[in-house]
Amino acid sequence: MLFKRRDCGRWALGGLLGVAAGLPARAALFSQADATLGVKTALERGAESAVSLLGRQDGFLGNPKVKIPLPGVLKDAAQMLKFTGQQKRVDELVTAMNRAAEAAVPEAKTLLVQAVKTMSVDDAVGIVKGGDTSVTDFFAKKTRSPLTERFLPIVTQATEKVDLASKYNAVAGQASSLGLVAKEDANIQQYVTRKALDGLYLMIGEEEKKIRRDPAGTGSEILKKVFG
Repeated sequence: MLFKRRDCGRWALGGLLGVAAGLPARAALFSQADATLGVKTALERGAESAVSLLGRQDGFLGNPKVKIPLPGVLKDAAQMLKFTGQQKRVDELVTAMNRAAEAAVPEAKTLLVQAVKTMSVDDAVGIVKGGDTSVTDFFAKKTRSPLTERFLPIVTQATEKVDLASKYNAVAGQASSLGLVAKEDANIQQYVTRKALDGLYLMIGEEEKKIRRDPAGTGSEILKKVFG
């Protein structure tokens, strides 16, 4: 569907937002600037909220939606360790993995906010038209690579404190060569970094959905105007 400029100089991007959110036709009266600002404000708030929720103790470990488990066949190996009385060591590793993610997440705030502030109109339209994964897709495209570079040293420092982490890499490397563990999961530091980012983008999407459901609850006039 093509969107043409109205005589008053307004676009139907607001109408697109309205349709996507199930809002009345009056949303079509929003200007391009209003609609884009509304999307930016929603995403910035969602990003800040997600960082706040995850970047604290038990942000990952206490949240089943994002808690980082051992991958694939290593879960079975962990069960064997538990049977031999080494459950404490396994639990320490899982805890360390999630604590590492919690320590790394605050580093994301600056880059996430920057990504939102530099968002184009095309980006905003893509988010509205993109469905449930559009927010995750946007942030992943803009920030996954630089955030991986920022997260990895923090995750490495945190996981190296646990003796079982080095053993994980040795076992996972062998399992990967046999096709039992995905190649990207064969290094604990890289695995935790990737899962931390997955969890972060997931929670940003969850926060954005909350804003869409209850824009008035945000206290933001632009969010109430565009999504309310």
